Amino acid sequence: MNEAIRKADVLLEALEWIRHFRGRFVVIKLGGSALDDPQAVQRCLTDVIFMESVGMKPILVHGGGKAISGAMAESGIEPRFVRGRRVTDKPTMDIVSRVLGGEVCHALVQQIRDQGGQAEPLNTAECQCLYAERLTLPEDADADLGFVGQVVDVNRELLVELTDATTIPVIPSIGTEAGGQLLNINADTAAAAVARFMGAEKLMFLSDVPGIFANRQDSNSLISHLDSARCRELIADGTIDEGMLPKVDAALEALDFGVKKVHIVDACIPHSMLLEIYSNTGIGTEIVG
Repeated sequence: MNEAIRKADVLLEALEWIRHFRGRFVVIKLGGSALDDPQAVQRCLTDVIFMESVGMKPILVHGGGKAISGAMAESGIEPRFVRGRRVTDKPTMDIVSRVLGGEVCHALVQQIRDQGGQAEPLNTAECQCLYAERLTLPEDADADLGFVGQVVDVNRELLVELTDATTIPVIPSIGTEAGGQLLNINADTAAAAVARFMGAEKLMFLSDVPGIFANRQDSNSLISHLDSARCRELIADGTIDEGMLPKVDAALEALDFGVKKVHIVDACIPHSMLLEIYSNTGIGTEIVG
């Protein structure tokens, strides 16, 4: 009986948040090492289906850098990076389109469907969702990144139509420029752009760490709440660096454009997204404007 009452208390705690977030967009970025753990992916997709089932409007944006690098190695193509961006020539773009827009995207859609959810891949010329332009680096204007882009708009009408129909859009981080050329886009910045253009309540980054630490060597130093100003201080003093930096940069941009809150959670913790959104304390790092 005590266990049953405890479960009821958990449901009642979640009820307040379910009511609050009903009908609101949440953009979830899935990528990196999280995609390498099939069980973690399955649990994350279960969380996404739960969100949709209780009235939120989840939109899934995914990367797949390791799968792309593996396919490039099989084709004998040496990856090159400039300031963390993958230099994308025509053969590389063909691989990105096939692996990211095809294999990874369809696998995620199928897993959602296998769990009883509805999902739609937005990865073809007929239903492309991300509109992009070529990316240049202001600090290195002479660098030629090839077919690398940044999002300048999204197909909001399509995303609203799908989410209103209780369907989860699954978007690979590939955009289309005005002439129809596909462009490779960093998945963190793609997710932030989708959140911005959709006026999302939340942007969630699924990472391989629980969040931002004041000291990465101390597992007890997780920072549960930050505002934009404090984030910029932590970037300036080097506390936030390396792999976390692109996520936080994307988070700050999204907050500047009106996204209410950004969360960084560990995809390997079972049902981390539900614990972060539908409980009073959360388990990751939340960043507010």
